Amino acid sequence: MTKQKKDKTKLRGKSICVFCGASQHVALHFFELANECGKTIAENGYNMVYGGGSTGLMGTAALAAHHAGGKVLGIIPKFLTEIEVLLETIEHIVVDDMHERKRLMYEKSDAFIVLPGGIGTLEEAVEIMSWMRLHLHAKPIIFVDTDGYWKPLMDLLHHTIASNFSPTWVKGHLLHETTPAAALKRIQSHWDNPPNKGEIQISDKIVKI
Repeated sequence: MTKQKKDKTKLRGKSICVFCGASQHVALHFFELANECGKTIAENGYNMVYGGGSTGLMGTAALAAHHAGGKVLGIIPKFLTEIEVLLETIEHIVVDDMHERKRLMYEKSDAFIVLPGGIGTLEEAVEIMSWMRLHLHAKPIIFVDTDGYWKPLMDLLHHTIASNFSPTWVKGHLLHETTPAAALKRIQSHWDNPPNKGEIQISDKIVKI
């Protein structure tokens, strides 16, 4: 089922957004991780929100959550529906553009899991981290891989802290796990005991939000 604009979709309970790749041409263990992630989210009673469609890790995670009895919501821009086949068993919201897609994914989610992916996945994850950095939200963001896929990004993010381009308090929000189950535990811990945030400071002037 698809819905256009004026979204009235209601998700029950907490929802976890999964950012991940849509490529079909990646190693098998990436698909296995996506399958485990979707299944684990559903089995723990959470809704899953994702970028819509049926390809790559995105489709794998969505189907796994659906088959495990979870509620899944795909959010996809109209132009991608002409490229990707929508999963008929999963509800989708069709929006006008990528910006609206990200806004709805953010609004409908209480936490974010970032599985391996390419440029699009990086863009989504870094933007949501930027919003966290600016105190626009306090939702946990967990990077998950089984093979060190995200290590170069984690190293770069820590490098921005060491070089004083990002504040030290951001370290408490750079979360990385090797299994979806561990990621859900970190998410629950973050919900129960949110890590501290410092001020927004980019000069000698300190602005408290």
